[in-house]
Amino acid sequence: MVILSVDYGDARTGLAVCDRLEMLASPVGVIAETYAPKVISKICEQIAPLGVQRIVVGLPRNMDGSFGERAQKCQAFAAQLQAATGIETVTWDERLTTVAAHRALSDVNVRGKKRKAVVDAVSAVMILEDYLKSKH
Repeated sequence: MVILSVDYGDARTGLAVCDRLEMLASPVGVIAETYAPKVISKICEQIAPLGVQRIVVGLPRNMDGSFGERAQKCQAFAAQLQAATGIETVTWDERLTTVAAHRALSDVNVRGKKRKAVVDAVSAVMILEDYLKSKH
């Protein structure tokens, strides 16, 4: 099953997708947009060409497991995305994925503007990899 991962952010939204065998997660890119309906529209444009069958939206829970304002925004976004696409959309705990993405990019010496441009896509890959591990 082809699964699309979404790391929804206020300014940038990272996208990643896995192969049909659910073995490999790859970055799709970053949507630089602040208006949620436009983000959803741009994601909808990716659905058919990628053959997406499920969507996973990162859910930034607090370290104690509670839901803060950002998590509530992501839950609402996931519901809107499912309504717009008609594709099953689930949320997945993404605690510390952005921190891990920054570390991974530091390890390969990606800095400054280059890092800002890709960190959300890397986060989306990490969310998807974690989700896939939980399924197998």
